[in-house]
Amino acid sequence: MVTRAVPSTRAWEVAASVPDPELPVVTIEDLGILRDVIEDDQCRVHVQITPTYSGCPATETIREDLVTRLSEAGYRQVCVELVLAPAWTTDWITPRGLERLAAHGIAPPGRVAGVVDLVLGVRCPRCGSTRTREVSRFGSTACKALRVCRECREPFDHLKPL
Repeated sequence: MVTRAVPSTRAWEVAASVPDPELPVVTIEDLGILRDVIEDDQCRVHVQITPTYSGCPATETIREDLVTRLSEAGYRQVCVELVLAPAWTTDWITPRGLERLAAHGIAPPGRVAGVVDLVLGVRCPRCGSTRTREVSRFGSTACKALRVCRECREPFDHLKPL
């Protein structure tokens, strides 16, 4: 018997609730990592994700978390596919994701409307000042830079625009 794949709201909701292992204040949906979720009438589900970058060490954990969550929700077979093209961009972070990052002290990236390497100012998530400086190109993870505010003097992570 051939089954026709159909989009599933329930499977999407389960997958979308998986937190990012490196930034647990946001889900993989908030970050724009979750691309597609399709289930068939045999309780099989196919999930497509795009990692934030091709060498992201969290990718395997995200895959395992998706398989676990969907299996616990009753799906008999879960396939997680990595989709590398088009490459993930910080433009895919949802408005809710940007809000959650800022609320938890992580400066969200600005929108990437083309290739621009110049960063004029990164707003401090604590006091709002743009008088900040980069301390280290790499923060607690490779996708974040460590910055410090010149006004409130607090350090903070800045999610690098990609």
